[in-house]
Amino acid sequence: QFTILTHLSVYRKMKFTTAITALSFTASLLLHPSNAFSPAVYTTSLRKLSLQINNEGKYTSSLSSSSSSDDEKSSSTSSASPSLRQLTLYNSLTRTKTPFVPQSSPHVTMYTCGPTVYDSAHVGNFRAFLTYDVLKRVLLYLGYDVDHVCNLTDVDDKIIKRCEREGVTLLELTRKFEGKFFDDLEALNIVKARAYPRATDHIDEMAQVIIDLEQNGLAYQSDEGSWYFAVSKKEGYGTRLVNLDPEQLKKGASVSTGGGGAQRGGMDADEYDAEKEGVRDFCLWKAFKPEFDREDATWDPVVELEGGEKRNIGKGRPGWHLECSAMARKYLGDTIDLHAGGVDLKFPHHENEIAQSEGANCAPFCNCWIHNGFVNIGDEKMSKSKGNFLTLRGACPTSDDVRAYRYLIVSSQYRNPLSFTDAALGAAKGALKRLDRAKAMINDALSKGVDGADSSDSGDSDIVATVDKEIANFEVAIADDLSMPRASASLFSIVKLAEKEFKRVTKAAKDSDIDESDVVPPLDLVGLTSVQQALEKMDQVFGIYYDVPKQKGEDADGADSASEDALSVPEDVMDLVAQRSAAKDAKDWELADTLRSQITVLGFSVKDVKGGDPVVSKV
Repeated sequence: QFTILTHLSVYRKMKFTTAITALSFTASLLLHPSNAFSPAVYTTSLRKLSLQINNEGKYTSSLSSSSSSDDEKSSSTSSASPSLRQLTLYNSLTRTKTPFVPQSSPHVTMYTCGPTVYDSAHVGNFRAFLTYDVLKRVLLYLGYDVDHVCNLTDVDDKIIKRCEREGVTLLELTRKFEGKFFDDLEALNIVKARAYPRATDHIDEMAQVIIDLEQNGLAYQSDEGSWYFAVSKKEGYGTRLVNLDPEQLKKGASVSTGGGGAQRGGMDADEYDAEKEGVRDFCLWKAFKPEFDREDATWDPVVELEGGEKRNIGKGRPGWHLECSAMARKYLGDTIDLHAGGVDLKFPHHENEIAQSEGANCAPFCNCWIHNGFVNIGDEKMSKSKGNFLTLRGACPTSDDVRAYRYLIVSSQYRNPLSFTDAALGAAKGALKRLDRAKAMINDALSKGVDGADSSDSGDSDIVATVDKEIANFEVAIADDLSMPRASASLFSIVKLAEKEFKRVTKAAKDSDIDESDVVPPLDLVGLTSVQQALEKMDQVFGIYYDVPKQKGEDADGADSASEDALSVPEDVMDLVAQRSAAKDAKDWELADTLRSQITVLGFSVKDVKGGDPVVSKV
């Protein structure tokens, strides 16, 4: 209906042939409403309609904005400002690189999947958060205004199990790891989102989505009180971001997204099932179960319907997927420009988000989906379930390591898998040392205003012309699906210019010592200034020139100010030791050996003591 209303106001202004196309599109939606947001119908019909309208030179269709009533506003909601460089992104929705066109350029709405705060995030998780950061920095660099929201999942099965295991409340556990997550974001110099909404603060909004889905015939309540999404009633489910085989779903098999591994939890991440009408249906709301659930992780929301009637959906807690649909709608509206996450979230999480949001809102959910590749340890995806994960501070104990990890991630092609190895981190540290050294030498030379240095017009500097060329190459690269390896090549081409300039003058100085009649040529300060400015400009995207904040408890020298004996073993190492002990108790010797190897990688050894706790010491 919103699509039809959008176009009725312009039908009378169109040429006859264009109006016929538009009316045909509207009729198809009336006759087949379930197809309204399927990729084939929506994209093909819209493209044909928009092309004819644009060819008239007056009107631009925008299905996501029913309020565009004049030429100026319609243009602003459908294309970037002329002053903005065109950005192309690989859109998982279309499976191709396409021009990024926000609804209301230069304003961009962006939603990203955040952490489940039951444990410290690992370096694999932070590839996603650094990808979001590069994407946002590129948008800002190109002149866009980004409204970014990132959720925090603070209630799910894993959180409840850990609360039970450690004897703590939901609030105590989740706030602890939420704090660690924000500390790590700061350590990695990640530009913060506008909001980090918690799932537990949006129970009412989630209940409203459930009621909206029920009213649209897409949700039902089972006999035992849980709510489910009726997948069979949503045409196109499982085909928006992945090519889903329904038979594969019925068998509960893992679904490959082409990103280098099976998906989280096979069919779904919900870890207990209940009565449901279809095997593919996924859980929206889990009814309270006394044998598993906790009172501090249970809610009993009431939704007020039109006319003042109130509806109780039953005591329970939300399923994994529901929170993102509810929070994206609350903070960013029915339709958003960008949604980003790891490739492992394509199915089921992101497919379920699309089904929920479009089913409840009767509007397209997201126009562009960005997915980053895995971080691998060896040939395996890093994950907590495999026991092969490394926390940021465990893998990167020094400030140089943290900055090197950032550079390693942001200089990679975000869609490709990335192997995390000592050699890769070492290479990144070497690159950073070169960048730091060049910047320090330039700053020193410019601050001293070297005697006799050449500070003439930039037209006399060969360096300036080359810098301008590399800046242009850099901007082309970042606008081409965040091609950061090419951007890095431009960065180091500029650094090399400064290095060559210092070598030139140093060599001339040495030669003049031999022949006193020679005059030492001056440094090209104009050229070095252009290099300095270029490094600062590029760092708006790379974000690598910064001081890593000290961890809580560290003194100014980076040493631990607390008792050395009490804090000699990092918390993440002790977590691995505890997991290993549990694996041994369960006689899972393979997992125990894997965990021991991880402890060794972090620089510690573990020795079992008969009848006592294992002894952990530095290697």
